Amino acid sequence: MKTRIPANRPAPDQVLVDIADYVLDNPVSSRAAFETARYCLIDALGCGLEALAYPACVKLLGPLVPGTVVPDGARVPGTAYRLDPVHAAFNIGTTIRWLDFNDTWLAAEWGHPSDNLGGILATADWLSRTRIAAGQPPLLMRQVLEAMIKAYEIQGVLALENSFNRVGLDHVVLVKVATAAVCTWLMGGGREQIVNAVSQAFVDGQPLRTYRHAPNTGSRKSWAAGDATARGVLLAIFSCRGEMGYPAALSAPNWGFYDVLFGGRAFCLPRSYGSYVIENILFKISFPAEFHAQTAVECAVELHPQVAGRLDSIARVLIRTHESALRIIDKKGALHNPADRDHCLQYMVAVALISGKLTGEDYEDSAAADPRIDALRAKIEVREEPRFSADYLDPAKRSIANAVQVVFTDGSRTAELISEYPLGHCRRRAEGIPVLLEKFRRHLARRFSPQQQERIEQSSRDVEQLSALAVHDYLDQYVP
Repeated sequence: MKTRIPANRPAPDQVLVDIADYVLDNPVSSRAAFETARYCLIDALGCGLEALAYPACVKLLGPLVPGTVVPDGARVPGTAYRLDPVHAAFNIGTTIRWLDFNDTWLAAEWGHPSDNLGGILATADWLSRTRIAAGQPPLLMRQVLEAMIKAYEIQGVLALENSFNRVGLDHVVLVKVATAAVCTWLMGGGREQIVNAVSQAFVDGQPLRTYRHAPNTGSRKSWAAGDATARGVLLAIFSCRGEMGYPAALSAPNWGFYDVLFGGRAFCLPRSYGSYVIENILFKISFPAEFHAQTAVECAVELHPQVAGRLDSIARVLIRTHESALRIIDKKGALHNPADRDHCLQYMVAVALISGKLTGEDYEDSAAADPRIDALRAKIEVREEPRFSADYLDPAKRSIANAVQVVFTDGSRTAELISEYPLGHCRRRAEGIPVLLEKFRRHLARRFSPQQQERIEQSSRDVEQLSALAVHDYLDQYVP
């Protein structure tokens, strides 16, 4: 029996066309979107600055070949590096993501839209510097903010009802797709080039979630987003140089993304692209912890004063949570490294109950050697609360609920504390933004003098003022 192979090249998949049309033909007019993008920018850069205190992150940074000089290269904030845009994207994206402290989007697929900022900043800075060198006007930070808004939207809308984790793929595939789209636009690419770049991103080999889950959890989960956003920049460069695309990258029978990697299902896109995602983004304000645990850690910190003097008398710790948390961060047994610990619900709650806090340092080997942590972990019982799971997926709520209660050996118990919306949720914006700004100031103080901190704060304080700055001028402020 012969199988006829179609000879005619098809029209591009509608998903690819819709992304290109959105990037090219939908200027962002929402003031709230630009204001939130400003917060996302400074929060992500602050997370990157904090990551520079961790040798495991720093060892991955810099040029691939020591001593390489890149004329008009892109800056890596907090360092003296000036790199080609692809490797700069890896550096920036890796620092932003390293401590699991940057913003988050939760839906059928979860992820971190600020991961795209590695590619966006590297591309915009490189283009700005090369334009100045050629006597042309630079790129402005408004273009960076608009690219951010659109990258967040592409990644977030694709994630709403399409679960990549359920077929074993890591969410950073969406970082690569979104970065490729908006960076092609920043480079001056048109509709055909954007379609080609996005098709290349889907045709590309996609990362497995192996490195995020026991028994293989490891530090690649902290640089996977840097890798994805860098790959998106590379594909954008190729497409702008005229490299062809693959119009049926998603839908081709047998060989397309849907059939090979998505169980034969086409994507479901429940809403058109706008500025919904960035306006509803989740900030990690309080703790550098996997987002599904944020409310549990909030509860544990609040319970700390009641249990601090009675740790030896704790019989059980009861946690009610949502299904996604069970699937990702419900871990028992040995934890082998910081990447393992910051994705363990029991570890995070135990540390918070013991010390009343949770910081990046609490995942390091030295902190994990405290025998009280594993002793308390062994007493933690986690179960699903169906209502929490339903509210997590409800588009009108998008809660991330957890409930924590401590039971003592004498039969007494604390009240059960329930937190449905963490401090970084859009429902708590007014409460959260002042804390977010303090988080940024704290991160600046780790690397810069008071005078330099003030300059950065001043230039970042107002969205109109920030938008008018040349990209390279803004990033030059972050050189130590």
